[in-house]
Amino acid sequence: MEQHIAGLTGKQPDDYEVEAFMERLRERTPGEAEFHQAVHEVLGCVMPVIKDVPQYREAAVLERLVEPDRVIAVRVCWTDDEGRVRVNRAWRVQFNNALGPYKGGLRFHPSVDLGQLKFLGFEQTFKDALTGLPIGGAKGGADFDPKGKSDAEVMRFCQALMTELFHYIGPDVDVPAGDIGVGEREIGYLFGQYKRLQDRFDGALTGKSTLFGGSAGRVEATGHGCVAFLRQMMEEHGKTLEGKRVAVSGAGNVSLHAAEKLIQMEARVVTLSDTSGFVHVSNGMSQDELNEIRDRKGAGESLRDIAGDLDLEFEEDARPWGVECEVALPCATQNELEQEDAARLVKNGCVAVAEGANMPTTPDAVDTLREGDVLFAPGKAANAGGVAVSALEMSQNALGLPWSRDRVERRLQEIMSAIHDRCVEHGRRDDGTIDYVRGANVAGFRRVADAMVAQGIV
Repeated sequence: MEQHIAGLTGKQPDDYEVEAFMERLRERTPGEAEFHQAVHEVLGCVMPVIKDVPQYREAAVLERLVEPDRVIAVRVCWTDDEGRVRVNRAWRVQFNNALGPYKGGLRFHPSVDLGQLKFLGFEQTFKDALTGLPIGGAKGGADFDPKGKSDAEVMRFCQALMTELFHYIGPDVDVPAGDIGVGEREIGYLFGQYKRLQDRFDGALTGKSTLFGGSAGRVEATGHGCVAFLRQMMEEHGKTLEGKRVAVSGAGNVSLHAAEKLIQMEARVVTLSDTSGFVHVSNGMSQDELNEIRDRKGAGESLRDIAGDLDLEFEEDARPWGVECEVALPCATQNELEQEDAARLVKNGCVAVAEGANMPTTPDAVDTLREGDVLFAPGKAANAGGVAVSALEMSQNALGLPWSRDRVERRLQEIMSAIHDRCVEHGRRDDGTIDYVRGANVAGFRRVADAMVAQGIV
């Protein structure tokens, strides 16, 4: 009967099970489209594995995996510089700790809501599993916008947030880190309040300044790790980064450090972008130009103004995916690279895409890239370098011994190499080609699922 249905509709039996599960999930969690998208991607890859392993079904691993262990929702009250009382909402989604303490960033942005954080926490669970390190998955954040706020206002908000959050975190429980809108300044304020409230100095947060327990190389880790994975993926297929034109989106931490590493590897970085548009340097930007952009973006300037001063080509209110390039790195935000963008990349000769952000490529765009024989590295593999070095910071805090930048960089390269190998192991097709999406999802899922089965129904 199953073969007959598949023959009539073009769908395989697994597709019906996936859609039936997704329908139940949508009914239970209405309005959480990004979370549903993330679950659907994973489920499409791991359903055959679940069917092949009775223990996964008997332990209801899938049903348990899509439900966070707990969600902490808090009201955050603080006062601005004029003495007015402000109120924000914040959440911590502790998704799964089968492999270790919860680990994942805090995001400050007006768009933050529970559905977004559930998507990020779900993705984080598999990303953390892929590192091979003893860390579970979590995510948190608030609908607070640090842009335009004074240092004193940011400090008061962070102190108010930590006053609500400190009950639920700790080095053996949950270790938040930075994310969009949360950098070294915010982590410093959060850590200071945690230390005041707990009256102890421990590794409850990562992304700290190296002055008080932070790890060398943490700021660069996500961008450098993404390029490390990209390089290995291309070398696996007989290609090199040298001389390739690379379109990078974003102009934040991940984008700028990915661009830095690409220039060091003699690739040509042809774009960076922000909300005002994108800068286009067809022959590749120089290190001096990148440094100028980094310094001025750090001071809050827009690429539009920076490009004008540097006499660089600038495309207003546009995304960079229409330029001619051999490689693309979407490093800005989720669902920024759509199907039409993917089609332009294929048409312009793009051979590889590596996600530097979390789920920046829409499902239709992923399908278009794969149909166009473009090598595609999903974010849960390609951008795992940041959380990997955060976990190394946890180790340094536990030992009370800081590591050198060179040691951290070497360990990062080893971890990204191991992630690539796991993706190849679980993603190699019968014809010898490699499906990195399937490889990343299956490798991460199996590590989490095996730990859940081994620990019983908890």
